[in-house]
Amino acid sequence: MSRPAIPFPVRDKAPHIPVLLDEVIAALDPQPGDVIVDATFGAGGYTRALLNAGATVHAFDRDPSAIAQGRGWEEAGTTPPRLILHPRRFSEMVAALTEAGVSQVDGIAMDIGVSSMQLDQAERGFAFSSDGPLDMRMSGEGESAADFLNAASESTIADVLYEYGEERQSRRVARAIVAARPLETTGDLARVVRKALGHKPTDKKDPATRSFQAIRIHVNSELDELRDGLSAAEQLLRAGGRLAVVSFHSLEDRIVKRFFREAGARQAGSRHLPQVESTPPAFEQVSKAIRPSAEEIARNPRARSSVLRHAVRTSTPARKEAA
Repeated sequence: MSRPAIPFPVRDKAPHIPVLLDEVIAALDPQPGDVIVDATFGAGGYTRALLNAGATVHAFDRDPSAIAQGRGWEEAGTTPPRLILHPRRFSEMVAALTEAGVSQVDGIAMDIGVSSMQLDQAERGFAFSSDGPLDMRMSGEGESAADFLNAASESTIADVLYEYGEERQSRRVARAIVAARPLETTGDLARVVRKALGHKPTDKKDPATRSFQAIRIHVNSELDELRDGLSAAEQLLRAGGRLAVVSFHSLEDRIVKRFFREAGARQAGSRHLPQVESTPPAFEQVSKAIRPSAEEIARNPRARSSVLRHAVRTSTPARKEAA
């Protein structure tokens, strides 16, 4: 069957290169008429490919700038529309799709973490490559990174750095942050962390990387969002529907791997009682970790740490803990 042409704009130089695009689309196997969720719209890389395959896409993003650039696509689209934008967290997809009259979907794509667009905009405060306000909020609302670092206790900051950044010297860094308050810019924070940990120009990895990751994850509640989003996906996917999740560091991948493992065959009742029945899995055909090729990494160095895991939904009812 031929793929229908799509009138949505395609940039010659997109601000974001979707990671593992071919692998994600192959995992979702979109067909004309399918209803698919792009849980992390961003610059629309996955959405564009799904639309070109003939699917209807419900795209989510809590970043107002991502939704704003997608409005042109929505307005230039088809009748009835095949792109529906939701300016919401993807953890809210069950409620959002219910409001849109959708109870089940054929596929869900999730690209976890910060986007290249956010990293490249100094005013967003996500990166230390250029100086900007210490913000890091994906939605632009709530507590900023500066708010957190300038008010939280030393022990709380240390816990965040250790848990979300796996920073082994979290107490030393937290002590230095508190001593240097108030912090206002990404440059302020980077300098404090580098001084606390020691930084040589020859270092392969900037020592501030772990701290920036940890603070960003905390400010945006990213790991809780991922857990809730996976549970929502389990509720929404029809039998035979496909879930594809791309993560970028070990904390995220651990959550995805555990989710698929726990969604496997489960025992009903106590194993110490007779006639224990096995509950069929909620997902099957769970893939192993899929990583980008050397060619993709050469084209897009930010793909280096990405990992894709995907699976197919069964007809087993969603778990209570996934509700």
